Amino acid sequence: MEFVTNKPLKPSSNISEIVSKFAKVCKLRSIGVFPSENPLQHQRLHKNPTTNNAPSGEDSSDATEDTECDGVKIHPQPIEAPSNGNVCLDGEVEKLFGMVSALKSAYVQLQEAHVPYNTQKIIAANERVMAQLESLYRIKAAYEEKQCIKLISGTSSALLQSKFEVNERLLAELKSQMKVKNSEIMRLLQELRDLDAENAKRAEKIRQIRLERKRAIVLNITTFQNAFKATSKSIHDFAKPLISLMKAAGWDLDLAVKSVEDGAVYQKRSDKKYAFEAYITRRMFSEMSLKAYDVDCVMKFDDPIDALIAYPDSDFAKFCGEKYLLVVHPTMESSFFGNLDQRMFVMCGKHPRTPFYQIFAKMAKWIWVLQGIAASIDPKAKVFSVSRGSKFSYVYMESVEEDKEDANLLDGQLQRIVEFMVMPGFKIGETLMKSRVYLSKPETSN
Repeated sequence: MEFVTNKPLKPSSNISEIVSKFAKVCKLRSIGVFPSENPLQHQRLHKNPTTNNAPSGEDSSDATEDTECDGVKIHPQPIEAPSNGNVCLDGEVEKLFGMVSALKSAYVQLQEAHVPYNTQKIIAANERVMAQLESLYRIKAAYEEKQCIKLISGTSSALLQSKFEVNERLLAELKSQMKVKNSEIMRLLQELRDLDAENAKRAEKIRQIRLERKRAIVLNITTFQNAFKATSKSIHDFAKPLISLMKAAGWDLDLAVKSVEDGAVYQKRSDKKYAFEAYITRRMFSEMSLKAYDVDCVMKFDDPIDALIAYPDSDFAKFCGEKYLLVVHPTMESSFFGNLDQRMFVMCGKHPRTPFYQIFAKMAKWIWVLQGIAASIDPKAKVFSVSRGSKFSYVYMESVEEDKEDANLLDGQLQRIVEFMVMPGFKIGETLMKSRVYLSKPETSN
């Protein structure tokens, strides 16, 4: 009789991994004695396949009893749970222990499936062990999740409580600040009402000041008109002794007039005096710029020489000295007085109290005052001049020689041409001071 030796089937490759996982999770340690596998045993198993009387998993579920399987003893060791009378086992703990017991039973069945070696039983027992391990893993994961939720919930509650306390303190502080701000608002409202009342008073005061300024402007315009007339007269008053001194010195007046206003045609011989006035005006108003300044320091003196002596370094003193040197030529002064003493005196910054220089200083004073008043009334005041050959305009000009017959003629019936300008004109706001000019002989238009 031939005996066929059947080689045992190779156990599943994950048996050792299952046992390792089971030992880590359940902390079970089973002590078993397994006989060495030999060919005779395999032959016996092959001959007597029905001798597998392994106990079922239900009979071996008791961890305190030893299990025998064909001479192999298995001694499962139970998990020792710490006894604590104060701990109340709820349903989840009981469920956990039930799963652990089921896992132990499945593990025992897995061991029994190896003696005798049965592939189908090993696979089935392996699946039961894996199922129990997965159930335990899910319980562990759920427990950890609950613990995490409790930790987060406890931390969140503490954080919310802390924030609530901080917000309560902040609310109390804001209420206190609101009371302070309300008090400040009431104070500012009262201050605003006081300011409105004060502004109303000041607005009324400003209105009164504007009315006074309007009246003052009218007075200043009147003052300027008077100064304009006084300036024109002072130029005439200075030209008169100048012509007399020229006659006394033997000057040729016709030649002198021709040198200052060449080509001018005069209606009568006595009109040549206007040529000298025009010469003086051009010199005195040359490079003139209207600037606002205080003229009281000059106007408070009746004699301008007193103002020059009282304020030798003033702008008026400089103006007076510069214009004298410009108007009175050295040859003219030498012929008048036989020397240049007055000129040298003025060049040293002094002002002689001579009749001739006094007349000149009076003229210089009115020209100085005229410029200051014009710019003080209106910073945009303008001075304008008229050139020779311009057509006469009644709007901007007036003749130094009024002809009674010409006064009765309407504008446009006469062709009047300007020979030269004697006094420049001024425009201050809406007020216009006409330029004084010497006109040619009237020619009736056809």
